[in-house]
Parts: sequence; C-alpha cells; structure tokens
Amino acid sequence: MHETPTRTQLPATPGQTVGPFFGYALPYEGGEQLVPLGHPQAVRLHGDVVDGHGAPVPDALLEIWQADGNGEVPSAPGSLRRDGWTFTGFGRAAVDHAGHYTFTTVDPGPTEPGRAPFIALTLFGRGVTNRLFTRVYLPEDAEALAQDPLLASLPQERRRTLIAQREADGSLRFDLRLQGEGETVFLTYPRHEQ
Repeated sequence: MHETPTRTQLPATPGQTVGPFFGYALPYEGGEQLVPLGHPQAVRLHGDVVDGHGAPVPDALLEIWQADGNGEVPSAPGSLRRDGWTFTGFGRAAVDHAGHYTFTTVDPGPTEPGRAPFIALTLFGRGVTNRLFTRVYLPEDAEALAQDPLLASLPQERRRTLIAQREADGSLRFDLRLQGEGETVFLTYPRHEQ
C-alpha cells in the first residue's frame, strides 16, 4: 500500500527571488558610464555591497538615476544609449566578485533651490524578493542636508547611511549594507509593494 505524505513531511519550497541572472541578462556595454571617463566633470561613484555579516554580495546589480550638474533631470529617450556625449541620467552596473561597484557620472545639482542633491539608487540581488530603493546624497551642503525632508524624517544615526563620503581624489564612496548594524536606509514609494 502506498502512503500519501502529510504536509509536515514535504520539503519546503524555496521562495522566488530576483535573480541571480544579472551577469548575462541585464548589464550592457558602458552601462556604468553615465559620462565618458575623460569628461571634465566626471566623478567616480563606487562602493561595496555587503550582507548583514559584512560579507561581500558578489552578484548584485545596481541602477542609478540622477539629475545632471545643473539639477536638470534628463528626459530624452534612449537611456541605454552610450554615444560618448549624451548624459541620460541612467546607469546600470553589476558588482564584481568582491561585491564592489563603480559608476562614472557627474555630481548632480539640486533639482530645486535649497534642496540637497542626490542620486536615486536601486539594488537587485539574490535573496532580495523586491528591488531595494535608496538615495545617495552628496556630503558637501550641510545646510541642505539638514533641511532635506527625507533625511529629517530619520533618526540622526540612520541619516549617515544615505550620505556618500567624498574621497581625496574627488570620488564618492557609498557602501550598501543589506541588513544588520549600520543597515542602509531603504525606501518604499507609493504604489510599490514590498
């Protein structure tokens, strides 16, 4: 006689996650270069993606959207096109095996007078069932940072996870910690279910 297994005897089914298919399906040539390397205002945005234990996440994919240096949000079609001069405000980069990413872009300007300039960042990764949204604020304008509505809504110790560090060479360092102590603040937008 054949016994039918009960519910408690069945193995768990893994949940659906985003990826890991990024390495061959989403990156495209020049995706990490919002401006060419030789552009006079080029700045390097880079950092590490780590898990709650501080271990590198080797298969994440990041996208950034941003205003140009004048605070203008590009609206021309063709954000995947890299022609060597058109700034589309969009970039996509995969992390390397050590969880490090790099974009070549420009410092965004404020989109409104007195507002803190920022770069919108989205992270996709293994085990992340929905993409994660955050912001990368420039560190220089302390007054604008203090008055930013989003930053003001956060406890003081959490705000620093959204502010990049300017390095001696002018680059911006922004590390992402997916959970645990020092976890990056991630955002939920209206009509976006977590």
